[in-house]
Amino acid sequence: METEFEFELPKGYVDANGDVHKRGTMRLATAADEILPLRDPRVQQNASYLTIILLSRVITKLGTLRTINNRVIEGLFTMDLAYLQDLYQRINMSELPVYKVKCPHCEQEIEVPLDFLLTQG
Repeated sequence: METEFEFELPKGYVDANGDVHKRGTMRLATAADEILPLRDPRVQQNASYLTIILLSRVITKLGTLRTINNRVIEGLFTMDLAYLQDLYQRINMSELPVYKVKCPHCEQEIEVPLDFLLTQG
């Protein structure tokens, strides 16, 4: 099973020296990755900050940076943040649950994927 996924940011993170870091690796998230940040006061004050903490936990490599922390994620360009959010969703939600249902018109049994992200109002 693949647990780490390589990526290349559209723009790249620019560090304090002006170096651009584009290539990186993201690992699959664990339950702790999604639950523990909810205790963080920054997330409790602003739910949007969950993305920052979550990505800082699952990105294992970005260019030649020694550590990936909240400040690095906060310093990303908006396009790169959106790219990483999409990647996170794709690798962690890639296998949607499938339910067998019968078509009400023809009675044929079919499999329908259930995407919880699309069903939320």
